[in-house]
Amino acid sequence: MSDELQPDFALAAVRDEGVWSVAPLPAAAADDLDHLLRVLRQQPGDVGALGLVSVGEDFFLVIRVRGTDVRILLSDCTAAFDSPFAAQVLEHLGLPMPDDDSEEDIEPAGDLELLSDLGADAILLAELCSDLELYPDDALGRVAAALGFADQYDSAVDLVA
Repeated sequence: MSDELQPDFALAAVRDEGVWSVAPLPAAAADDLDHLLRVLRQQPGDVGALGLVSVGEDFFLVIRVRGTDVRILLSDCTAAFDSPFAAQVLEHLGLPMPDDDSEEDIEPAGDLELLSDLGADAILLAELCSDLELYPDDALGRVAAALGFADQYDSAVDLVA
C-alpha cells in the first residue's frame, strides 16, 4: 500500500446512557476489516459501536456494529483500486470492483442511512462523500458534530496525530 493510502486513524465512538466517548483503536484495526469488526464488537454502547476510519486524502469509512448487525459506508468505491482495505469493504458488502473507466467517478458504497436515527442523515453523508475538497478527517469531524461528539472526536484525533 502506498504511503498516501495508509490509514490516518481508526476511532471507536460509543454512546452510553446518552454520553458519547471516542477512543483511538489499534493501528492494525485500520488495515483489516475483520480485525476492525472484532474490535468494534467488543465495545458496549446504547446504539452499538461506531468505527470511524480516515485514510490519507482519499477516503473514509463509517461502520456501525450492533450485535450481529454490521452497517458500513465507504466514501469512495474507487478507493478499492489502490487500497486493499477498501477492496475488503467492497467484498464484505458483496459489491464488485468498479469498472476501470469509472475511476474518476467518486461514489459511496454501502449504507448512507446507517446513522440516520442518530442525527446524520443520508443527505449529509452523501454530501460529505461527494465533496472532493473535503479531507476524510474533516468529513468524519462533520459526522461527529452531527451526532453530538465533535469535542470528543477532536480530542481522540489529537491523540493519534
